[in-house]
Amino acid sequence: MFIDSHCHLDFPDLAAREAEILAAMHAAQVTHALCISVNLQDFPRVLSLAERHPHLFASVGVHPDYELVPEVHEADLLSMGQHPRVVAIGETGLDYYRLQGNLAWQRERFRTHIRAAIQLNKPLIVHTRAAAEDTLRILREEGAERVGGVMHCFTEHQSVADAALALNFYISFSGIVTFKSAAAIKEVARNVPLDRLLIETDSPYLAPVPHRGQMNQPAWVTHVAQEIANLRGLTVAEVGQASTENFFRLFRVAASSGDVG
Repeated sequence: MFIDSHCHLDFPDLAAREAEILAAMHAAQVTHALCISVNLQDFPRVLSLAERHPHLFASVGVHPDYELVPEVHEADLLSMGQHPRVVAIGETGLDYYRLQGNLAWQRERFRTHIRAAIQLNKPLIVHTRAAAEDTLRILREEGAERVGGVMHCFTEHQSVADAALALNFYISFSGIVTFKSAAAIKEVARNVPLDRLLIETDSPYLAPVPHRGQMNQPAWVTHVAQEIANLRGLTVAEVGQASTENFFRLFRVAASSGDVG
């Protein structure tokens, strides 16, 4: 039993294969998935997936790379985030890798998401790239530890993981952990407490070995679990069980919700 804690099934290439993607999940014993919002304009597509399929959940938020979108208001996040199928706020955070210049707007947007999450008492899904110091600082300043969340697609060093863990966050590993070049990430995967670890695909991106270069899908989250099991000297079933329990705990979802496995 496995859960893909971060995927984008509303993106056109995956949406066109919805039935096939869901059937592959079932065959691989991937019982649930969290479909992630990246902008409010397309949020209805994300929510529709969660409303039509009881084993899928939704988040609401605006990705930090989406610069040319309308300003994100806390009231909008609160209104959309109240829906019972929405289990998290995000993805949100900071990205200093893809965007340059004055990124004050990005930091303010991040704060808006954190404040909405605290009001809704729902966890955050945090994206951070080349911005770990500011990401952690803002999480601390806004009191994000009150709701916690997940550092998704973790690509930082152990010190960043430790700081996030201290803020009541979980660490999620994507297909990157299967790459030969990902030595630092593999080391973090060995050390993160088993009760604070999640697995994800970030579909349609970052397909794991042995599917590199292909369009990713939730069924392949099992390869992430297998790599972590190998790194930690565990069985893949043990990693699957632990990460599944962690998902339900973090997102405050009943373990029986929509189980198709």
